[in-house]
Amino acid sequence: SFEKMKHIFRMAATRDLYNTKTLDRASSICTTCIGFVKSLVLKTALEKRIPLAAYGWSPGQAPITSAIMQTGSRLQSFSHKTVRDPILHSSETDLSSFFLSDDDLKIDKEFWPVNIHPLAFMDYHEDDILKKIESLGWEKPSDTDPNSSNCTLNALANYLHRERFGFHPYAWEIAGIVRAGGLTREEGIEKTTQEEVQSMVQYAAQRLDIKVD
Repeated sequence: SFEKMKHIFRMAATRDLYNTKTLDRASSICTTCIGFVKSLVLKTALEKRIPLAAYGWSPGQAPITSAIMQTGSRLQSFSHKTVRDPILHSSETDLSSFFLSDDDLKIDKEFWPVNIHPLAFMDYHEDDILKKIESLGWEKPSDTDPNSSNCTLNALANYLHRERFGFHPYAWEIAGIVRAGGLTREEGIEKTTQEEVQSMVQYAAQRLDIKVD
């Protein structure tokens, strides 16, 4: 429900949930969101015995060295400690059904899926991707920031991260894309130095009932 999601993202926006190493790579709001997404994908794959789970990570999010990765109880136990447990321990609402339990980690290893990140080993150029999907009728929305095509929380997430830590939460990812040749250095700098559009920041803050200076 929206109220439950509002609670989750309000918590991510206003509390210290994750260690600083985790926040090197993404904002607290993004880390929370993708934590739920990855958990629900994994739960479904295990339940339905689906052998492969594909994600649209950019080469900056998942470099070639992690393009194909076997999931398992050991890897998931680490994810529990870094993402699941901080969420569950900080929430007054029971969110455990969205995540695997510790007992689920005992599932036989043959049923754990392999994660595939195809964009890590395919040609990745943002302009080419945009041209292709625009030819299929896609139009870039006007209510998201430059680093997202579908998330109205992203401007707020980036703003709060930069205010607190002094660097853009996409810096790690964008640097990886630049090194992989998917963006020029100048394009990367532009993406990580633009100020967030305040109307977008305030819209998301109002939806979450939080105040942003």
